[in-house]
This record gives sequence, C-alpha cells and structure tokens, in this order.
Amino acid sequence: MTHIPYPGIGREKTPFLYRIPILGRMARETLDGDEDTPFYAIVAILSLWLGGFLTIGYPALIIGGLMMTAVMFLVIIRISLG
Repeated sequence: MTHIPYPGIGREKTPFLYRIPILGRMARETLDGDEDTPFYAIVAILSLWLGGFLTIGYPALIIGGLMMTAVMFLVIIRISLG
C-alpha cells in the first residue's frame, strides 16, 4: 500500500479571511497591498453608504449606524482583552 501524504502538512497557513472568494482578495489588497489602499477602501465604503442613503433614504443611514455600533462594540472588547 502506498503512502499518500496529507496535503495540509508543510503548507503555510493563510488567514481564513484571505480564503473567502471576493472578500479575501479585497482584504489581502487592503492589508498587504500599497500603503494608500486602506484609504481607498474607506472611501469606497463611505461612497456605498452615501449611495444607499441617496437611493433608499433614512433606513440606509440607520442600518449603517447600527452596523458601526456593532463594530465599535467589537473594537472595545478587543482592546479590553489584550
């Protein structure tokens, strides 16, 4: 019987976020790309939020605020843990 090596051994571990099809590429470019890329990502997110507000109206503003509340809670928890 031949020995078949396990493909996971010896392979470098990539973060889980990098393995997600669309978000992985954006995250890789934002974190490992050019030094101006995070600013472009922030401008793109704010533009999408403004476009949603102009299209949908006030509910898009509320949904964005609620999402940022959850993000700030996670940031506060992360800071307090270590």
